[in-house]
Amino acid sequence: MRIRPTETPAHWPLVLLALMVLAGAASLWAEGPAAAAPSCLYRTTFMRAAPGKLLELIDLVKGRLPVMDAAGDARPLWWRHMEGDQWDLMLLFPMGSYAEYYAKTRLARREEAAAAAGLSDKDFLEKLGACVSWQEDVFVLGPPLEAVKKEFDAATFYHVEMFVALPGKRAELFKEREMESAYQVAIGRPATMTFVRDLGAAWDMFSLGCYRDLQHWASTNDVSKETREAAARRVGFSGASAIGPTMRSLIDYHRDTIGSAVR
Repeated sequence: MRIRPTETPAHWPLVLLALMVLAGAASLWAEGPAAAAPSCLYRTTFMRAAPGKLLELIDLVKGRLPVMDAAGDARPLWWRHMEGDQWDLMLLFPMGSYAEYYAKTRLARREEAAAAAGLSDKDFLEKLGACVSWQEDVFVLGPPLEAVKKEFDAATFYHVEMFVALPGKRAELFKEREMESAYQVAIGRPATMTFVRDLGAAWDMFSLGCYRDLQHWASTNDVSKETREAAARRVGFSGASAIGPTMRSLIDYHRDTIGSAVR
């Protein structure tokens, strides 16, 4: 079919969005060698509750979960801030891909589910806005949902590290994140999962570590110095003491936050 210059097919916005995704991913991996590119799309939402509204905000999100179920959307993985950054809640919404998440059939199912619940998306967002004083969203590419859920569901305590890379250093930073995850596994700790920005906020990537509890997260000192040194060299660092400096040589800035599960 020949398209006249003034015509715009209805599916073109999704095509253009997909091209933007591919271009963004290509630019990251073209910077240098790194581990296999993450491929599953997630929307990450950070929210700071309005004064005195945190519990109401949590209840509001919990109350919307059945609507997501009815719409066929995966529930978000979410946790509550304990120490670190300014947000109170971090939610990781599995999307799969832009094309499947924003398909007309999926949009229609969401409208039907919201109507059946008696609270449209517009009305829900108005209620949400009344409980939120600050919000930030970033679309990220990360590990497959099954792998993320397995780690997340087995934990109650989470460590999030968020990074802005130096110019031209994103691929190197991703590689360093993967090396540090391999180091964690080598010393008997859980692997960390890294999510790379596609669209949205300024963060280039964040890493998520899932632990049983605070003691599990803080248990590095239980590993001997010899074991840590051997593990660091095996995954590519010059030694255990070089892990932090290596990461810092690749970033403009980063933030750490620890949080607990919301069940």
